[in-house]
Amino acid sequence: MSGRTTALTPPDGAEPPVRHPDAPAPGEAIGAHYEHCFGCGGGVAHGLHLEARAGEGVSVTAEFRVKEAHQGAPGLAHGGVLATALDETLGSLGWLLRVIAVTGRLETDYVQPVPVGTVLHLDAAVHAVHGRKIYATATGRIGGPEGPVAVRASAVFIEVKIDHFIENGRPAEIQAALADPDQVKVARAFEVNP
Repeated sequence: MSGRTTALTPPDGAEPPVRHPDAPAPGEAIGAHYEHCFGCGGGVAHGLHLEARAGEGVSVTAEFRVKEAHQGAPGLAHGGVLATALDETLGSLGWLLRVIAVTGRLETDYVQPVPVGTVLHLDAAVHAVHGRKIYATATGRIGGPEGPVAVRASAVFIEVKIDHFIENGRPAEIQAALADPDQVKVARAFEVNP
């Protein structure tokens, strides 16, 4: 980003998002993009194991259970973990646009504490697209999908090419991901926010 601030409000001329015709159907599980992703991967013991599903339009829903390993204050979720859950949910929106995008800016509001053992119900939606910038918001609720808001975020994601990951990632992991014989797994490893 070279030191520039990325505004969270779409500029004049921003377009409404368009769901890609090959996007997962509403209700379909999106799945982990990379086994070792802290947010959605199954290969990280203390990860969030966030499970996202495609929603209507350009939206997703997700859930994750706050575990003891996610604590900040005694018995409460760490704020950074909650920001990660919002970021991961927002990153899943790229599957509906069929673009590779990374977080350019994430602004998080903490509305109320989230106790350990709580299932955080998340929803996110893209509101506008302008060039390579994708403007989106997310909300995390406790007590159910319609429960009280605990956290929310506004974000700008920036569309990038796969080279962003290949040139900046640690070579051993990049080579391992590229060498996987399952080409679907190779493509998915690089499709959403790192």
